[in-house]
Amino acid sequence: MTTSPERLARLARQHIETTRLLGVDFVPVAVRTRQHSDKAAALAALRAEHDATCPHCTNATAHTQTVFGDGDPNAALMFVGEAPGAEEDRQGVPFVGASGKKLNEMIKAMGFDRTTVYIANVLKARPPDNATPTPDEAAKCGPFLARQIDIIQPAVIVTLGKPAVSYLLDTRETMTNLRGRWFEYRGIPVMPTFHPAFLLRQYTPENRAKVWSDLKAAVERLQSLGRMPPQQGKFS
Repeated sequence: MTTSPERLARLARQHIETTRLLGVDFVPVAVRTRQHSDKAAALAALRAEHDATCPHCTNATAHTQTVFGDGDPNAALMFVGEAPGAEEDRQGVPFVGASGKKLNEMIKAMGFDRTTVYIANVLKARPPDNATPTPDEAAKCGPFLARQIDIIQPAVIVTLGKPAVSYLLDTRETMTNLRGRWFEYRGIPVMPTFHPAFLLRQYTPENRAKVWSDLKAAVERLQSLGRMPPQQGKFS
């Protein structure tokens, strides 16, 4: 029998009160709250709307399926990339190819894993030959990303590569000038950094240090907001 979110929340409150009376100051509790369920439902509805109406993806021809997003609807940390690649198109999940493996390392180094963050792209359909999204394509599909962010309401967004930060911040500045600096998107702190694919192509100590500096800045911001897991890893 399925336990309702209300009953789970009530049991969690009872457990917390019991442990408090026993002198335990902090107990991590994982509860599928109504808020989490509502966000998941809202994202599912948005995906259905996107797949039926997106001006870009309903006319795109280079993909086999859309790749909407992946992760925790209640995530404190959200990553935004540019578009799905071949492996993402095959599996229907963002960042699962070589770039995805590198992103997983980055996420783990920050003290998270894929189940505790949310990952999405500006475009939900793979461009021909994995081409960089054009401003016109981003303008057509991007509003669905904006609505994803509105639903999730992350505490921090890390953008991966130029197309993502260009769309969210409506800027033409170079990636070199943007990365490592804090910006805001609808009141949410945004930290731009290099796309994992760029990092794999240019895997130098200097570039690794830049990316890790950006990730550490995101970690520090999340810590200041009280939204960090207890453990932090190391990026190499």
